Amino acid sequence: MILLACALEMELKFWNRRDGVEVLSTGMGPVEAACAVTHALASGRYSRVVNAGIAGAFDGAARIGDGIVVAEDLMELGLEDGTAIALPNGEAVVDTAYSDPALVELLQRRGFAALRGLTVSRVTSIEATAQRLRALGAHVESMEGFAVLRAAQRAGISALEVRGISNRVGDRTTSGWSFEDGARGLARVLTAALE
Repeated sequence: MILLACALEMELKFWNRRDGVEVLSTGMGPVEAACAVTHALASGRYSRVVNAGIAGAFDGAARIGDGIVVAEDLMELGLEDGTAIALPNGEAVVDTAYSDPALVELLQRRGFAALRGLTVSRVTSIEATAQRLRALGAHVESMEGFAVLRAAQRAGISALEVRGISNRVGDRTTSGWSFEDGARGLARVLTAALE
């Protein structure tokens, strides 16, 4: 059974329910996504998680309306100056989660770009923030990706993150935001992922 997780049901309004796939609307943001997916995975019913939704793309990474696969997703966890947090006993901060490489490769062979995601807890709306986040090596920005991938990883379950690009990350007045275009891009990549 596949768990298809999205933040809001509206992101999957195109989706036609099918056997073997259950849809979970997690709510918006990394905390809601982690809690909802962890709770669902505790049932032991799922062999794979697919996180699907819309996302913003940093300049030059993807166009509005593209469908993409997120190969790895980052969470900005560290000191404000960009250095790592030093934890006791050499403990490491987990700030990266990964989609199943075989599934990423499959979608790349079908023509979808594999990009690096960044999970944020607020939508970037100014150019200075967009530039700072882009410097982390991110190509796309979402609010749930890292949380869903990490929850699946902790449960030992294969996971994949796919996104439709709805806007350019940065100044909201010039971002070109289009939920509909993002949903169309998402429909293409999600259909390919679940064929």
